[in-house]
Amino acid sequence: MVFQYTDAFVTIATINLEELVCFYTNFFKQEPVKIIPNIYAEFQLSGVRLSIFKPKKSNESEFINSLKSKMSLCLEVSNLEDAIAHLSALGYPPPGEITTASHGREISAYDPDGNRIILHQSKMDS
Repeated sequence: MVFQYTDAFVTIATINLEELVCFYTNFFKQEPVKIIPNIYAEFQLSGVRLSIFKPKKSNESEFINSLKSKMSLCLEVSNLEDAIAHLSALGYPPPGEITTASHGREISAYDPDGNRIILHQSKMDS
């Protein structure tokens, strides 16, 4: 039997649903395509869906400490400085400096829950 899937998306769990939905609405400059008040919101991005959900009370403890998360939301941008300025205008400036790697320039930032967002500009766009 061959494993098949029909779609893939990234989800972020949060007990601060409204704050995170507001942050990503302002960050992406778009409203969620799906929303269930106090439970779920979904953004359709180029090539990926980002879903944000509020865990059930019985499961909240697994999600409260996002510092244990090893996942990052990586966004390739056409102009890294513009993306940094946009995040800074929202009140979430990246805490570090731009680094250069073999694949291009990047910087890490964090959303209101501490989830890592990696902004990346490829060498071809530099």
